[in-house]
Amino acid sequence: MDLRQLNALIAVAEHRSFSAAADALSTVQSNVSAHIGRLERELGATLFDRSAARLTEEGNLVVDRARRIHAEVQALLADVAAVKHDVTGTVQLGIIGTTARWLVPRLLEAMRDRHPGVRMVVVDATSTSLEPRLLNGSLDAAVINIPLPSRDVSTTPLFDEDLMLFVPDDHPIAGRAQIDVAELASMELLLTPTGTALRDQLELVAKDHGVTLNAQAELDGVRLIATLAIEGFGAAILPASAVPARLQNRTRPVPVKGLPRRRVGIAQRRRGLPSAPTRAMLAVLHELVGEETDGGTGIYSPRQAT
Repeated sequence: MDLRQLNALIAVAEHRSFSAAADALSTVQSNVSAHIGRLERELGATLFDRSAARLTEEGNLVVDRARRIHAEVQALLADVAAVKHDVTGTVQLGIIGTTARWLVPRLLEAMRDRHPGVRMVVVDATSTSLEPRLLNGSLDAAVINIPLPSRDVSTTPLFDEDLMLFVPDDHPIAGRAQIDVAELASMELLLTPTGTALRDQLELVAKDHGVTLNAQAELDGVRLIATLAIEGFGAAILPASAVPARLQNRTRPVPVKGLPRRRVGIAQRRRGLPSAPTRAMLAVLHELVGEETDGGTGIYSPRQAT
């Protein structure tokens, strides 16, 4: 077993054919087929179903491990380069959409200035969809809602932020300075689906106040809900950073007494050490968030949590 065989399997998994995998690896199809064949013989299992053009159950297991090995090899190369005081390599960062909107532009600019040899790959997705990509090695770290119910992932708090009710500017309560959680019972809301971190958090608060949340619609993605709220399509409870002041043209923020803050953190695999480029990116990330917690933005250091 060698790295070429594992890389060939990863390419076949991603491109779903030997010919497309060969193009991606800048080689010929016969080489890819030979690598996969040798790997199958060594493992004593069929990894790719040629007739159906998909991985077998054994193939899926092997490719998950192969991705982690590939990530560790890339980290090894980056760490050796960093010893020579040259931080180079690639960082693959997953990030939830509402945080990505304000944080990613600053992160890319800061990384370009401080670590020009580091290439950033950013994936914008929900917490639940980022977790498996983190575990299979296709992401080095992820900025997500926490807590995250996974024993294979460790999380570090990054910041807390207020949850607020955003309503269309012609809504009856648009001019209110504050409302109570109990008043949510009479409102229809744009909500994330049951089982998502934000929805579960809101349901717990509502239950404590004897309130049942009414869904105008359920949408998988806080950023999508924020976009609809910005356009005035409905009321939604969102993190403060989801609808910044510059975008509040058709919507108004209304504080809700009793709502907790949302906690956002950095998730990493428990097994394996972060590479030098990943460590450099995380240091910059913490610094940028620290700057944002000053000045009434609704974003706070986790140490300031109430």
